[in-house]
Amino acid sequence: MTTTRPPADHAARHVDPGTAPGAAQSGRRKHETRDAYLFLAPYLVLFLAFVIGPFVYGLWISLHQYDYSLPEKPFVGLDNYTGLLDGTSPYAQPFWDSMKATWIFTVLSVPLLLVLPLLVAMVMNEKFRGRNFFRAMYFAPYVLGVAVVAVLWRYLLDSNIGLVNHYLGVLGLPSDTAWLTDQPWAWISLVGVTVWWTLGFNAIIYLAALGEISPDLYEAARMDGANGWQRFVHITLPGLRPVLLFVTSVTIIASVNMFGQSFLMTQGGPGTETRTAIYQIADTGLTNFNSGDSTAMSMIFSFFLMLVSVVVFFLFRDRDPEGSRG
Repeated sequence: MTTTRPPADHAARHVDPGTAPGAAQSGRRKHETRDAYLFLAPYLVLFLAFVIGPFVYGLWISLHQYDYSLPEKPFVGLDNYTGLLDGTSPYAQPFWDSMKATWIFTVLSVPLLLVLPLLVAMVMNEKFRGRNFFRAMYFAPYVLGVAVVAVLWRYLLDSNIGLVNHYLGVLGLPSDTAWLTDQPWAWISLVGVTVWWTLGFNAIIYLAALGEISPDLYEAARMDGANGWQRFVHITLPGLRPVLLFVTSVTIIASVNMFGQSFLMTQGGPGTETRTAIYQIADTGLTNFNSGDSTAMSMIFSFFLMLVSVVVFFLFRDRDPEGSRG
């Protein structure tokens, strides 16, 4: 029996080039790229509409003598910026005083909001009766709005009818402290209220990160004779490094943008000592109708905030161990 064999190039002649492995992989990549952009499209539209668009428009306003109540808005170039930087603008001194107030608040509040929530999270990470109740209690203030928190503490800290001074008097302590109208008590009040209000958020983030660190690492360290501080330095802190970057960045951004507590509790007083940059920017643009100067302030403020963010990322960046590079 004779078998007829197909020509050697029969298979080659019937191979569809479009179904070759390389072509199929390339087509799959194109489909994945298209799908990725489709999923990103809603976010990109919102990002352009609510971030890039307002930024560009704000930059345009900062180059004009812009009063939204008047039809004429003459172009002034960089005059709004130079006036703030060289002190010739009538808003220069109030703006830089507000930047100083923002710096004071940030320096006082950020370390507390990094350390205290970590201590709370480490305690809440232990097993004890009522742990979930205490976790909820620490987080509960964070769900309140800034207006609720500020008005509540404004009455509690009132020097005449406030419960804080009342109970201090009951304990035999000074009961006439001007918590909101004198220094340094105004800063102590603003920082203390902010820490009480936002501590729970950072604590929950830390708590979630602590749960991801393997207990075997701590057990091995104990067997090697490491004490509590050594375990914290060599296991806990390295395990929390990515979370520390996030918490530090978010806390700094929230602190430098503080407005509601100052506006509702101290009205920027005594004098203008607790008037923060956001407070001053809002007052210049919305009360004095000078949007050109206020947006120039915003741009300068954003520039300093970006510098701080770069420093934070630099400090928390992953460093190669010595000798790891060839």
